[in-house]
Amino acid sequence: MGSLVESEAVGAREDTFAWFCQTVDNEVMPVMLSTRHAADFRASVTDLDLGVVRLSALACSPVVSRRTSVHVRRGDPEHLQLALVTQGAVRISQRGNDAVVAGGLVLTDTSRPSEGECIGGQVESVVLQIPRQALALGPDRVDRLLARGLAADAGAGAIFADFLRTLRARGPHCRPEELRAMGAIALDLAAVFLAQQLGDPSEAPAEARARETVQRIHRFIENNLGDPGLTPQAIADRHNMSLRRLYTLFDDQPLTISARIRQSRLERAHADLARGELSGQPVQAIAARWGFASATGFSRAFREAYGITPTEHRASSRTTPRHAEHRNPARPAHHRGPRGPKFTAGDTAPA
Repeated sequence: MGSLVESEAVGAREDTFAWFCQTVDNEVMPVMLSTRHAADFRASVTDLDLGVVRLSALACSPVVSRRTSVHVRRGDPEHLQLALVTQGAVRISQRGNDAVVAGGLVLTDTSRPSEGECIGGQVESVVLQIPRQALALGPDRVDRLLARGLAADAGAGAIFADFLRTLRARGPHCRPEELRAMGAIALDLAAVFLAQQLGDPSEAPAEARARETVQRIHRFIENNLGDPGLTPQAIADRHNMSLRRLYTLFDDQPLTISARIRQSRLERAHADLARGELSGQPVQAIAARWGFASATGFSRAFREAYGITPTEHRASSRTTPRHAEHRNPARPAHHRGPRGPKFTAGDTAPA
């Protein structure tokens, strides 16, 4: 399967609803749709081929959907659909279960009849379409989760939901090989999340659990960039693991943990220095906000990454159009090569 990116959007027109029905029928699954807003229906569909899985982002005016056994016989991709409702609310019914979901996740099975309804106004959702055979969990157990509201605000659910949002926003700009890699990660995160919902996270494959842990650590780093004490040791302690275990988890990552912290801090400071509303704040204050304890160390790291000083970047931002781009921070010198350890015992994030 290739990694083709397809995207379409249609505004309010009389033929929009007909287009939406056909697109869902062709790209997702056969289903009967009805609406009271056909004359001014609004909809958009974005479809990302991620290799082993697919991602569909849908936004539409209120609709009612009904997938009968006739629709199943006419076309069944044999997918489990794990949907994140990002705007509005939906009511889903399947296998005798019924759930109203707003801001959370819900699982459905294309091989079974189902009904759905948008409640209120416009609804937006991001749907990961997972081939049943690709999910290494017992089908009978997974079926217990169908059409039940699944929380997306904590634990594995929050990590999975954040990943779906990022894929929706950034995926259309990725290369095909990047999308395939993201698809493998999405599948692993889904497996860990569903196993957790079943009450046994250990049921998920070991590789899937490891990837979920890496994503959880990435999320922790992003939420704590302003803490000067954010170091590999602090991260290991927070996640109840040894430094050796932490380094092993990141063996196949493009950046070491310290380099990841450094790059993220530089990116945040780089963006803040270009913001006109922050022009009155000293460079050192912005550096400190993102965890740089030393003004000299920040200036040196910034120049190494961007080729100019923080002050020069701030000045150029006042005369450079907002769409102009600077190069991304260069990988720090302690980025690991194909072999050898990534850290010494005392390695910390540059300040």
